[in-house]
Amino acid sequence: MATPTRKILVESGTELFSLLECLGKLRGTHFLSSAKGSVRRRHFRARMAGQMAENRPQRHPDNPVVFFDISIGGHPVGRIKMELFRDVVPKTAENFRQLCTGEFKLNKVPIGYKNCTYHRIIKDFMIQGGDFVKGDGTGSLSIFGERFPDENFVLKHDKPGLLSMANSGANSNGCQFFITANKCDWLDNKHVVFGQVLDPASMLVVRKIENVAVGAGSKPRLSVLITECGEL
Repeated sequence: MATPTRKILVESGTELFSLLECLGKLRGTHFLSSAKGSVRRRHFRARMAGQMAENRPQRHPDNPVVFFDISIGGHPVGRIKMELFRDVVPKTAENFRQLCTGEFKLNKVPIGYKNCTYHRIIKDFMIQGGDFVKGDGTGSLSIFGERFPDENFVLKHDKPGLLSMANSGANSNGCQFFITANKCDWLDNKHVVFGQVLDPASMLVVRKIENVAVGAGSKPRLSVLITECGEL
């Protein structure tokens, strides 16, 4: 029997996403017995293991690889390594790369993702961060100005571990981004996919962030901080 679905509108500041949530997923499900819960948890772990089982090959050998070192609640939890798809979206990839390396400067001061937080987490959907302007999902800045246009929609949101630009509508890209925790194809042709998480250890860090408890507005209850970032 097909699982019933419903469409939920999720809004935080100026950023807007449409989320398809399956009723009866692990989140919010009440198990009738501990045995059933155990079976469900084993299935969930197996699914996660399958999604993180192999290193992903780079799309192109000349694409840049960048990293985030992450802490949760002040405790280091690991590194996320990401390939940026310069071969498909060179402008979007370069914006993200420079915000990782600190090459972009305002008044000779490096501006970017170091010490920036993930401000919104929606389990089974995505983790969102990059607002080093205001920190709450309403700020926007890029190496090209406050905002820049959608480059193209060639790549799709067809798996976990993809980097995509958060926006407040068409042609409103800035510094905010999200990493998918699942396939979310309803975002295709609305958000620009520009990179991917490269290896199982990195994807495990994404899952750790995804599972941080959240409060109102999907804001994490613990600080999820990019303590260091750069290019490898």
